[in-house]
Amino acid sequence: MRSNIEGKVVVITGASSGLGETTARHLAGLGASVVLGARRTERLEVIAREIRESGDKAEVVTTDVTKPEQLKALVDTAVRTFGRIDVLVNNAGLMAIAPLSETKVDEWDRMIDINIKGVLYGIAAALPVFERQGSGHFINIASVAGIKVFSPGGTVYSGTKFAVRAISEGLRHEVGGKIRTTTIEPGAVDSELKLGSSHTESARFVGDFYKIAIPADSVARAIAYAIEQPVDVDINEIVLRPTVQEF
Repeated sequence: MRSNIEGKVVVITGASSGLGETTARHLAGLGASVVLGARRTERLEVIAREIRESGDKAEVVTTDVTKPEQLKALVDTAVRTFGRIDVLVNNAGLMAIAPLSETKVDEWDRMIDINIKGVLYGIAAALPVFERQGSGHFINIASVAGIKVFSPGGTVYSGTKFAVRAISEGLRHEVGGKIRTTTIEPGAVDSELKLGSSHTESARFVGDFYKIAIPADSVARAIAYAIEQPVDVDINEIVLRPTVQEF
């Protein structure tokens, strides 16, 4: 049976590892053409080469999501190469856990720049294309920390993920009809996200907490589920956790 994913063009940020990489491989295996964006070009090239060797389609664009012009270049490359873009997965993220009393302002700024502005810049790049096409699908990666504040330590991170949920819901309301919007809110999932904390005690806590993490392909399957629905079905929100996770 032919999947609704087959033939779709999917752009993914943060695609050099973790959820982004796994999602790219999974969707390519289902017949999507994937366009991979991240800062680590060499890593992207390896992933794309392996996808192509499997007989699937992949393109690579070096992308820093804190720079709007680079996200526009990512989307423009997808359109130039494959003729359209059907899905944008705003996946790039940073989780720098530390108590507010540590006043790690630089890390707060980085989380805001990547987790919030990066999503907005992705929307700004893809929305005009979706509107011209009369179709499209935004998939924004939030977190269970965007449902309940993860504190002490994750207050600012939670703030950015609450923002992603709010932006996603506003986006759905503003552009819905022909453009779909999905927010994915994972719990502990095995990825490099857990390595983002410079505060020693918090990093140790996160490392212990993530011992329960489920594989990244858990999220990839959730993303595929949202994409493969008929065009008149919009899966707006998916929350997934390890079964044993309380938070």
